[in-house]
Amino acid sequence: MSTTLHPRAGCRASVRGVVQGVGFRPFVHRLAIRYQVDGWVRNASGEVALGLEGEEDALHAFLAALRQEAPPLARIESVTVDWTEPTGLSGFVIEVSEDQPGARLPVPPEIALCPACEAELLDPMNRRYRYPFITCTDCGPRYSIIQRLPYDRERTTMRAFTPCPACELEYQTPGNRRHHSETNSCAACGPALWYECRGAADPDAVAEGALREAARLLEGGGILALRGFGGFHLAADATSPEAVELLRRRKGREAKPFAVMVRSVEEARRLAVVSAAEEELLQSPERPIVLLQARAEAALAPAVAPGVGTLGVMLPSTPVHLLLAELVDRPLVMTSGNRTDEPIAIGNQEARRRLAVIADGFLLHDREILSRVDDSVLRVVQGEPVYLRRSRGYAPLPVPLPVASPVPLLAVGPHLKNTFTLAIGDQAWVSPHIGDLEDLEGLEHFRQTLAVYRRLFALEPAAVAYDLHPGYLSTRLAHELNLATMVGVQHHHAHIAAVLAEHGEEGPAIGVAFDGTGYGSDGAVWGGEILHADLRGFQRLAHLRYAPLPGGDLAARRPWRALLGLASLDGSLRGVAQRALSEVPETELALVERQLASQINSPLTSSVGRLFDAAAALLGLRGAAAYEGQAAMELEHLAGSRTAAEYPMPLEEGEDGGFVLDPVPLLVRLGVRRQRGADPADLAADFHASLARGTELAVRRAAELAGCATVVLAGGVFQNARLLASVRTRLELARFRVLTASALPPNDGGVSYGQAAVAAARLARPLTS
Repeated sequence: MSTTLHPRAGCRASVRGVVQGVGFRPFVHRLAIRYQVDGWVRNASGEVALGLEGEEDALHAFLAALRQEAPPLARIESVTVDWTEPTGLSGFVIEVSEDQPGARLPVPPEIALCPACEAELLDPMNRRYRYPFITCTDCGPRYSIIQRLPYDRERTTMRAFTPCPACELEYQTPGNRRHHSETNSCAACGPALWYECRGAADPDAVAEGALREAARLLEGGGILALRGFGGFHLAADATSPEAVELLRRRKGREAKPFAVMVRSVEEARRLAVVSAAEEELLQSPERPIVLLQARAEAALAPAVAPGVGTLGVMLPSTPVHLLLAELVDRPLVMTSGNRTDEPIAIGNQEARRRLAVIADGFLLHDREILSRVDDSVLRVVQGEPVYLRRSRGYAPLPVPLPVASPVPLLAVGPHLKNTFTLAIGDQAWVSPHIGDLEDLEGLEHFRQTLAVYRRLFALEPAAVAYDLHPGYLSTRLAHELNLATMVGVQHHHAHIAAVLAEHGEEGPAIGVAFDGTGYGSDGAVWGGEILHADLRGFQRLAHLRYAPLPGGDLAARRPWRALLGLASLDGSLRGVAQRALSEVPETELALVERQLASQINSPLTSSVGRLFDAAAALLGLRGAAAYEGQAAMELEHLAGSRTAAEYPMPLEEGEDGGFVLDPVPLLVRLGVRRQRGADPADLAADFHASLARGTELAVRRAAELAGCATVVLAGGVFQNARLLASVRTRLELARFRVLTASALPPNDGGVSYGQAAVAAARLARPLTS
């Protein structure tokens, strides 16, 4: 390529990071043309490798542009350059990928339809007009279809589709947007789309015909199962009360909010308030579900998201979703393709078997899915994104560890909202959302996903980290591995460690861990903890006052039980709670009171999550919940942004040498005000403000004891936007440095990463050293 008479130089370069499946090699080829550089580029299992020759100035310019102009989906972690003598390379080629067993490279996630492909999809003059599987180097499926690395077509499920001459020419043409696009295809050579109704395929319902049949079904109030990137969605007309109620009955999802899909941000604004930060998230290449403030006047069925004041909204992520949205031209419920609490279906046969009792029709395709990946969910708090679920579009991108693990490590995560983490050195790969490990289906999903991760990242664990709860299925899985090195990690320590580690820190910090339940070091049910912690260990400095929790886990679905447990500590609270408890059947109330009196199945708890339940029951908001967290979500909605009064939560000396934050006086004040006719919405706001104030005072006391000015906020309670914003603002005004979850969810979805961070730190520097 180069004909210069100036002295030539040569080098070999290694680029590490997210550099496969993102158009990196074609980008390198374009740079070579621009700077008249000869050589080659190829994928290797642990890197992208380059051999370069040309004028020395041109090589330096090339390497600078390599770092500065990388494709939008690439994430360069390092570029290593070794200068060599030129060997007479001529021209520039993209070489066949090199397989290096044992090498590791980040696996790219699914990326939504890019603007260039969307324009072609909707252009009647383009050869891919309305082609449902249009992709390029900047968009399309990745993780869900990759069998192994390096990332080439023959190592994905796209190997089943041989490119036609036109697609092959695009693939081979430098400068073409589909140059070395491994998912490239068209209607002549790519995957097929078809529609089935009750197991019967209509020969005319293919491609555009399939989309039109699916649209007719939705417009008529039916339920559609459609195959997306990482599994199936169930869709229904979100404006039809009958369709939404039908979906709830068939799916077994009584009240938990549904997400809706709309065509554009403009349509989203008709349903909800959309800030600039939320708009950016909605339109991002990851296309997550974004939790927005719902508009009261939104033209949606009441059962879409009852009682919570927020609405999960997503834009189409695949060409199929976009084309369907355009045909139906109304908001669509878009929920996971499963019965409640089961893994999402990914295969056509699996969907026919499992979803036949829910869906009236199926929109299917033959591009096979190897790995399940559910939708990601985020919300924005004080202008910053907060993950509620990290999955499609984000997993399996690595999250660095501040202390490198000296051995391959598996962290199996918690029981609910499970993820697992594989780690080696300073890299950790957190799995997509697995869900609750309540049954054999959830367990099989865990095992299948773990097998995928072990294969993709060439990792065989030598150590396992697990939760201390002896009854968790994940804990049993850890013991079944029979590994020589096992590291037990307390649940709330893992929460705090996860936030520390994602910020690249080892601690120490004052950790505030507020959640539903976690097994405590003393055998009690923790959930309102203030710890002085680093990655290797912790000291419990304070906690919410213990109260009995009659029925244990059952109380999460019966908020009045949490109220009765707290009321058993104080006669005044029992008196003001009588109005709320009067709605409980007498026989059930008497049974639970006998449980409390005899201390049968009434473990002690310090859970802030159950405190929210108790407050919701006290205010008459909810005595029974259809799903965990429902009462707390409705309490947050009721509080809104109202101005609030603050009531004291006393700090008292504890028996364990720490101190106790007592919520009972707060609940008594709220109960008295309710008896006097106060607006429950005002009382809900007062509860939030008072808890934030009590948390601030407890942190101040803990910081004085520990001599520490860094505070970590972690745990599922901090999904509550009002509480998170209030506590963070108070602490920052008090000159504390506050760290919150930003790369992973604050809820149990981040626990496995925290376990991995703790285990890595302990293995690198044992506690006994």
